[in-house]
Amino acid sequence: MPAPLIAPSILSADFAHLADEAAAVTGSDWLHVDVMDAHFVPNLTLGLPVVESLLRATDIPLDCHLMIEDPDRWAPPYAEAGAHNVTVHAEAAHDPRGIAKDLRAAGALAGLSVKPNTPLEDWLEVLRDYDTLLVMSVEPGFGGQSFMPEVLEKVRTARRLVDTGHLQVLVEIDGGISADTVEQAAEAGVDCFVAGSAVYGADDPGRAVAALRQQAAGVSPHRTSATRE
Repeated sequence: MPAPLIAPSILSADFAHLADEAAAVTGSDWLHVDVMDAHFVPNLTLGLPVVESLLRATDIPLDCHLMIEDPDRWAPPYAEAGAHNVTVHAEAAHDPRGIAKDLRAAGALAGLSVKPNTPLEDWLEVLRDYDTLLVMSVEPGFGGQSFMPEVLEKVRTARRLVDTGHLQVLVEIDGGISADTVEQAAEAGVDCFVAGSAVYGADDPGRAVAALRQQAAGVSPHRTSATRE
């Protein structure tokens, strides 16, 4: 079983010093970048120019989470810029299979995200074209929200399908992940944990990342006899 991945979310970082904030979490597996357009979600954050600047400022692979309308048009440039993983929302995609193809062709992993109330079952066939599944454990739009444990059933379903070979995706979770919730998520079968305030609200963000990784690694997930390579 691979070591758990920790992806600090710069939504909780100081936007005036993003290069320094990225450096503060050196050793992280991914750096999670929330792109919001004030249409798909009510918040407005940053876009492609900032992502391009971050790519020049850090060696940490960028995990771009696009909470935007019309990702069919706007997602591929993030992959072309050099983002490692580009995630779009199932609820916003017009042609999700086409997006996955375009993202992969541009050199990125293709991610699909579902909101807390979006049934995973509706997207299982589409997920065959994707590399990552991002399960939202808060309503997308704002950081600092409370973790919604009811979404872990979707994680368990995805984990079971991966372990039995029916899907080949990395299972990621985003929202309310902290020392109090990371073990629940790990037990359900999460591979990658997005953490915002739990990392950037800590006195030592780098140490917070290591502590979360250690917590997640210490949990034995509920899995079938098959293991994910």
